[in-house]
Amino acid sequence: MFEGMNEKQAREYILSAVGEYCDTYHNVQKPFSEGQRINYAARVYDRDEMINLSDSALKFWLTSGEYTDGFEKSFCGLFGVKHCAFVNSGSSANLLAFAALTSPLLGERAVKKGDEVITVAAAFPTTVAPIIQLGAVPVFIDITVPQYNLDVSRLEAALSERTKAVFAAHTLGNPFNLEAVRDFCDAHGLWLVEDNCDALGSRYFIDGGYKYTGTVGDIGTSSFYPPHHMTTGEGGAVYTNNPLLSKIIRSMRDWGRDCVCPSGCDNLCGHRFDRQYGELPLGYDHKYVYSHFGFNLKATDMQAAVGCAQLGKIMGFIEKRKHNFSVLYDGLKDFSDKIIMPEPCKNSDPSWFGFLITCREGIDRNAVVRYLEEKGVQTRMLFAGNILRHPCFDAIRGDKSAYRVVGGLENTDTVMNSSFWIGVYPGMTDEMTGYMIKCIKEALKD
Repeated sequence: MFEGMNEKQAREYILSAVGEYCDTYHNVQKPFSEGQRINYAARVYDRDEMINLSDSALKFWLTSGEYTDGFEKSFCGLFGVKHCAFVNSGSSANLLAFAALTSPLLGERAVKKGDEVITVAAAFPTTVAPIIQLGAVPVFIDITVPQYNLDVSRLEAALSERTKAVFAAHTLGNPFNLEAVRDFCDAHGLWLVEDNCDALGSRYFIDGGYKYTGTVGDIGTSSFYPPHHMTTGEGGAVYTNNPLLSKIIRSMRDWGRDCVCPSGCDNLCGHRFDRQYGELPLGYDHKYVYSHFGFNLKATDMQAAVGCAQLGKIMGFIEKRKHNFSVLYDGLKDFSDKIIMPEPCKNSDPSWFGFLITCREGIDRNAVVRYLEEKGVQTRMLFAGNILRHPCFDAIRGDKSAYRVVGGLENTDTVMNSSFWIGVYPGMTDEMTGYMIKCIKEALKD
């Protein structure tokens, strides 16, 4: 097949065939018919992603490399942030972001065991898990309905002499009140970590202009799992404008090493063998000096290759999500006596991840969900609902040294008992959203 070709020609031949294969077998648009399964999310891609993936595979550089570098730089340029570290998942991104705050390089501001972090219980578990796993104490406050984000009026009541940070998500793409939370953190010298995994492309008006969520606080995190705003398969990112935090994040991502040379490179600083570190012998190889107790949370270049192609489409994905949300909102607003409609935070421009519905008193959430699932409309709960109600808390339930709750969690429990959401992903057509509206109305009329 490759007779008479050099390597470059053979590669071009293969990649051209991959593009044709994708066009023929992967991107055949089938007309929608009622009753057809409508997933809450799905991958949206074309030949660009498959060609990039194949190109990376042909190069066979199996760890992070040129595509990773390109992805990180492109991400920074698109979202207006200075430093980005590509990682293997959004959950790893949250773990890494919080672990960075425990670095001794941060001095008195470092989060230590027993220090407190304000968060919410209406969350995905891996927003809360790093706080507990690294020995800090989560302090839970309630959320507001219908924004479904932390209630900023409760922040002061949650503050104590041990408080070091606020760590919260922008729920389903709806930004929380960034101005109030940032002002609170600035006033008390606290870190702000934005879990942006469900809100890539959301914006908030602050300091005289719109800024992307994830870039206002000290650290932002993203997930690129297939259902999210864009995908690399498994994958995520941690980003910051703070050069010291960036240094810590990269160190902890890469085993905790002190050296900043990328994989495959040696001695970029020119001092690999002439420095003193800790109690090591003078001149110990800097590539094997460790300044943190770190992890290995790197992703592969093949994942980054897919991400590079997805970044070229992300703004279109965001606009389609907004469109689908608007169609659902307009189609269901006349039923606001039976359901609570989602409401964007003031001064925000959400990049919606889903359309969250809370059933009012007298409407059985479970009955509505069962009806929709029977009709082919996939539904999801708001993740944990109330993470404190889950078996993972059984071993520490009631232990005041392990966590605190400030005030009641009435709205959090309302979400647990009465809320669900449906998708708005960019692969949805108006026929699909129209069918979902029809099914929800039928369920509410029963």
